[in-house]
Amino acid sequence: MIFRVKDMGIATGGPLIATINKRDAEELDLHYGDRVSILTQHHTIVAIINIADGHAVQSGMIGLYEEVMKKLNVRSNSKVSTRLEERPSSLAFIKKKLEGRALSSDELDQLVTDIVKNRLSDIELAYFVAACHLRSMSNYETISLTKAMINTGDILKLRRKVVADKHCTGGVAGNRTTMMVVPICVAAGITMPKTSSRSITSPAGTADTMEVLAKVDFTLKKMKSIVENVGGCIVWGGAINLAPADDRIIRVEHPLSIDSRSQLLASIMAKKASVSATHLLVDIPVDPFGKISTRARAQSLKKDFMSIGMQLGIKTNVVITDGSHPIGHGLGPQLEARDVLWVLMGDERGPEDLRKKSLKLAGIILEMAGKAKKGKGMKKAEALLESGEAYRKMLEMIKAQGGKKPNPEKLHKARFSLEVKASYSGKLTHLNNSILSKIARIAGAPQDKGAGIYMHHSLGSNVGKTQPVYTVFSNNQRRLGYAEDIVKAAKGFRVR
Repeated sequence: MIFRVKDMGIATGGPLIATINKRDAEELDLHYGDRVSILTQHHTIVAIINIADGHAVQSGMIGLYEEVMKKLNVRSNSKVSTRLEERPSSLAFIKKKLEGRALSSDELDQLVTDIVKNRLSDIELAYFVAACHLRSMSNYETISLTKAMINTGDILKLRRKVVADKHCTGGVAGNRTTMMVVPICVAAGITMPKTSSRSITSPAGTADTMEVLAKVDFTLKKMKSIVENVGGCIVWGGAINLAPADDRIIRVEHPLSIDSRSQLLASIMAKKASVSATHLLVDIPVDPFGKISTRARAQSLKKDFMSIGMQLGIKTNVVITDGSHPIGHGLGPQLEARDVLWVLMGDERGPEDLRKKSLKLAGIILEMAGKAKKGKGMKKAEALLESGEAYRKMLEMIKAQGGKKPNPEKLHKARFSLEVKASYSGKLTHLNNSILSKIARIAGAPQDKGAGIYMHHSLGSNVGKTQPVYTVFSNNQRRLGYAEDIVKAAKGFRVR
């Protein structure tokens, strides 16, 4: 049936939704939740059907949400055709996994294909996520899932003997080590095409912070050009079709804070294989109140990462680090970008913990890639930083990604602020990542680039009575008021 498009002017945040009139639905025998293919001359997508009365969408019209409009590249009153889609075969595989039975590589291939082509609703995908959480995948299944994720996306093909990558399993506020490690390693002659994420629960992801300095959304072709000319990049992975099933799975996992071990491993390793990585360093921060809460779990994950890396032909090293407190002074895009620039420029205001951790991680990669002898990597990384070579390489990347030479002094904080002070004198013995992240996000980070938290003191330092421990920044006074309500309930630090 041919329909005329109505732009609903609403975004779903991911799911592809189309709405038709009740009369048309009855004529076509369509029901809530049915899948239809929507076709134009050049594009086809599968969407989930909603049904409306004549006031919202008239007969002969099809209401499309923003995600569908964009994928089909259509406007209001454009003509599209539809056809009913059958239930995807992968639903049987999800049920099989819920029953505790192992899935074959062919079944996982089909399941991931259905995820990428949007044949599964979020509810159906949530059952798959829950099944993998409750019925752990075997090593064979995890490898098969990883390969399926790789094969359903694009591959960045680079003719380089060594292509290095780095990943952190997350959960630590601040922690912008990637923006230090990449320029250091690229300055040493290592190719490093870094795709990074935007924030889901933190005040900023690496892509949010890099975006303060340069563009981060590129096509795969443009990303390749930047890497070939400069040696590396720091871009947003969501703009590139690398292991695209991962993005849908993460969106479903987030509301329930489910982080299935097999999907965590497959997600990370698929992304790395998709950029043709030959060498990979994984940072696993341990935080008793965070994502990886015990050292034992971190050690187990380390073993799995190295096993999968070996089977994919990626030389993998894993470090287990302290993730119990923020890294750096700033929490929020502009504040974190300023920290990075200060360290790269050798400014004394640069946070020492960010500098030290970044040099440690960069040093390991330099040794893995043969750019430094064993035990000498951190010293080589420090030399590249202190000589200014790493900073100059960062400036090259910023320019290649459409940015201008940054001035950290002009990275202004937001207009409104709130100082959070110690109630009495003592040593700062605890900083809570999740509480501080929540306060920074309520203040507006990362959408408000200037919002966030500036830490005046680091863990273990002495704090005087009524001395500010951190300052909250926001460009919205009402948001700052909400943040203040959280602070009154829990400040996120302990002084003893």
